[in-house]
Order: sequence, then structure tokens, then C-alpha cells
Amino acid sequence: MTDYLKNLVFQLVNEPNEQEWLEFKENFHSPEEIGERISALSNGACLANKRYGYLIFGVTDTKQAIVGTTFDPKTKKAKGNEDLEFWLVTRLNPRIDFKIHQLNIDGKNVILFEIPATSGTPVSFLHEAYIRVGSYTKKLKDYPEKAKKLWQSMSTDWSAEICQDATLEDLDPIAITTARQLFIRKNPRLAEDVPTWDDATFLNKARVTIKGKITHTAIVLLGLPESAHFINPAVAQITWILKGADGVEKDYQHFYTPLLLAVDEVYQKIRNLKYRYLMDGTLFPEEVDQYDPYIIREALSNAIAHQDYRMRGRITIVEKEDSTLTFQNYGSFLPESIENVILNDTPEQQYRNTFLVNAMMQLNLIDTIGSGIRRMFIKQREKFFPMPDYDLANNRVQVKITGKVLNIDYARKLAELPELSLNNIIALDQVQKNHLINDEDASELRKKGLIEGRKPNYCISADVAQQTDQQTEYLEMRGLDDQHYQGLIFEYLKKFGQAKRSELEKLLLDKLPQVLDESQKINRIRNLMQKMRRNGLIKTEGKTWKIAKK
Repeated sequence: MTDYLKNLVFQLVNEPNEQEWLEFKENFHSPEEIGERISALSNGACLANKRYGYLIFGVTDTKQAIVGTTFDPKTKKAKGNEDLEFWLVTRLNPRIDFKIHQLNIDGKNVILFEIPATSGTPVSFLHEAYIRVGSYTKKLKDYPEKAKKLWQSMSTDWSAEICQDATLEDLDPIAITTARQLFIRKNPRLAEDVPTWDDATFLNKARVTIKGKITHTAIVLLGLPESAHFINPAVAQITWILKGADGVEKDYQHFYTPLLLAVDEVYQKIRNLKYRYLMDGTLFPEEVDQYDPYIIREALSNAIAHQDYRMRGRITIVEKEDSTLTFQNYGSFLPESIENVILNDTPEQQYRNTFLVNAMMQLNLIDTIGSGIRRMFIKQREKFFPMPDYDLANNRVQVKITGKVLNIDYARKLAELPELSLNNIIALDQVQKNHLINDEDASELRKKGLIEGRKPNYCISADVAQQTDQQTEYLEMRGLDDQHYQGLIFEYLKKFGQAKRSELEKLLLDKLPQVLDESQKINRIRNLMQKMRRNGLIKTEGKTWKIAKK
């Protein structure tokens, strides 16, 4: 986490200048100044379609150099001797879940305020909303065009739209009670206050409703099943399907709003069987869940948060008896590259359902810094299970989780190989599954002696194959050298006297590496035969091939 935040600071100081979502300060001036800037940066981040705004102390605002600051937010007091953070939180409306991070960068004290973009209404401080204009903080009311643009930015979020005729009576009381418990878990400092709030107050503070009005988010997370008509034609539904290893459907069940409660119902429905390792020393535990509970909840919560409900499709979970679990939701994957999320631990800069995502953060249903997907990969790695498979085609997101070791010897030996980063393991996992990897990953794996072959037909190296008792699989994937295949051609012609090209192709097709498709295999056979002809081993007579006489 600390390394991520330090890298984030370096990225921000490399911005060409301060922005409507980014401000640098060298030292602390007053609590009021910070409050105004939190308001301005939250509103500015929304305008810029950013997930967060940032206020950084310890950086000059001219050259953007890291110089350090004497400001310590843990000891600094506000008016009335109140703790600074609590004083700020209670004077912002709506109360946004900003974070304060204290970092040591090259021996210099740096304070980073991580401020979520507003989604339902402009954020105000002491009853005044602010905005960034150039490098200055100004009152929003003095810039009506920016105010209009801000409201337009928020109104395009489907999850923030108001259900005009819906009331609190259309929400599930049990779901609201559960939401209170989750909110307290997320905000323990408010544990004594939450029970004193009525439902309307609580839902406003949890950012599920807007000024007491029922949003699409409120119906999706907390609505009674019969209240789903308020979001028509959108669909808020989860379908679980059980299939045999042969793909034949054996059971299914639909789950409706409130989806906050449906998460637990779906979790209970999934047959999370125990997986038993073949023990060898103490490397592996004797028994584990096929699917880590965190992975199930994270994958399902992500599907709810990022579903494009306007596409009128259901969220689906397909459980197959071959030990796989596949989650699917509709809508494009906005970060575009799964590698950015997993390997760089890069938080998403924008969301399809910003209001819904923020509400789910407040209710502790999803992670706040985009690290949930990366953690899913790490948990699979810890059990030596295959990495999650993401398919982002056809305007939907599909992730398949495998709940078993595909090759126990390979997993055991691979675990013993030194200095394998998560990046290396993910890339090698892709090679094992015969998927494409990028040139940078291929180069690194090749330098470490983990793969061989030519792009795009990489395979595990002979060294890894030997260490993992996969010599047979290695030969099937990599194939034998050219001399072996030339010998087969020569022996065929020696025995039968002559052959047509199609006959020699038939001889070798099923003996060439599995990573090659049929056209690639035919090209290789043609190249082998031409090489033998150039070397004076065989010759052509019309459409037949024969051994060349010496």
C-alpha cells in the first residue's frame, strides 16, 4: 500500500501543472483552507471524470518539487481543540470518505489527501460549495457554467437518477438494518451516532439516497423485490446456474432485489467444496476451500457495481462440476486493460455507476482503491491454483475462477522456483493455457529460462518441464527438432518409394506441436521438405517426392 501511494505521488508531481482535481501545498495554513480545497477538489474530480481529487502537502506549487512539510494532520487541532480530520468531516456536506496518508519520501514528510469525486450533489464546506479555477479555489456559485456542467456530469450517472414515485416504504427494512451494520463496520468512529439516525438520515449519509429521494442505487441495493419496476426497463437480477462437467444444466436459481442481501444468498448457494491436496512434506495445506470466500464476494460485488443495467441483462454465475466458477456482467471494462489493474495496482479513474460504487464503498461491499482484483490473483497464487481468466469481449466482463490444481507436480515445483513475481506467474500461467502474452513478458520469461519457442507459439522450457515432471507435455507442446521429422519423411520414402505432398502431410500433422494450428503445421512440413531438397536428400518428379540418388 505504501509503495502504491509513493508511486502515486510521483505520478501526480509529474503532471504538467495543478489541475481542477489536483493541488500542491508546501505547508499548512488553516483548517478552513483545507475544507474549502476538499470541496473544490471533490467537485473538480467529478468534472474531470476522475475517481479522486488530490491535495498534497510537502510539494511546491511552482516547480512541483518534493520538499517536505512540517504539517502533521494527526496532531494538528482545529477550532474548539477538535481533531482536524473529525472537524473537517463534520463540516462537509455530503460527508465524503476522504483519506489522509502520511508518507516518508526520501526522508521528507509528505501528506496526501485522497478525496473521492462527488456523485450525487456538489460537496460543500460550511454550507458553501467550491471549485478550482486554474490554480485558485473559488466559490462554485460565482461560476454558473461550471455549476451547470457539474450537475450535468452527475446526472449522466444512471445509478444516481431519482425514482420519482418511490419512497422509503419501497425499501426492504432488513436490508436497511444490514446496511447500517456494514456502514458502522466501514466507519467505526460513527458507531455511536448511527443508531440515533432515522432511516432517511442514515441513507443520505451512506450516500444511497439524495436529499431523501430514492435513487436507482437505493432500489438495486435495498429495494423490495416488488419495487424493481421503478428501474424498468433496467434489470437488477442475479442468476446462479449449476452445470455438469459436460456443460449440461442441472440446477438454477434467480435472485432479486435487494442485491445487498442477495450477495449472501448467492454465496450460500455456491457449492464451495473442500479441495484436498496430495500431501508432500509441508508445502501444501491438507484441505482448502475450492473458492476463497473473498474471491466469491469480490467477483460478485464487482459485477453488481459495474453492471450496465441499461443493457437489460442479468448478472450470471455459472458453477461447473469441473471445479470452475464463472461470473459475468454486462458493460465494457472501463480500465480497458486488466494488466493495469492487476500488475500496476492502478485504481480505476472512472466508473459507469459512480453513485452506486460510492454507496457500496460506504457499505464496505467493495475495496476503495481498486486492489480487489489484484488480491484475487494473489489468493489464487497462494493456493497454487490457476490464475483467474478474464474475457472482456462482446461488451461484457467475464471472469472464470478455477478451484483446483491442474497439475500438482507442476504447481509444487513451480512454487519452489526462486524469484518468481506475480507478473511472472500470471504470464507463465497464460503460456500454460496457450494464451498470448506480450513481448515484454515473453522476454522476461525467456531470460529466466521459463519459456521457449517463437511468438506467438511459446511453450514452457525444457528446464521447467524437467523440474515439473512434464517432459511428455513439453514435447507435445514444443515438438521435436527438425531432424526427427525429416527422418520420418526419409523413412517413409525409403519404404514406399514415393509419396504425394498430401501423404507426407498426413504422416506428420498429428506429430507436430499442439500449439500450431493446421495451417501452421502444413507450412512447417513444406519448409522441412524444401530444406531436405536443398540438402540433396529428396527430389520431386512431377507431383511426387522421392529419395534423391547420390
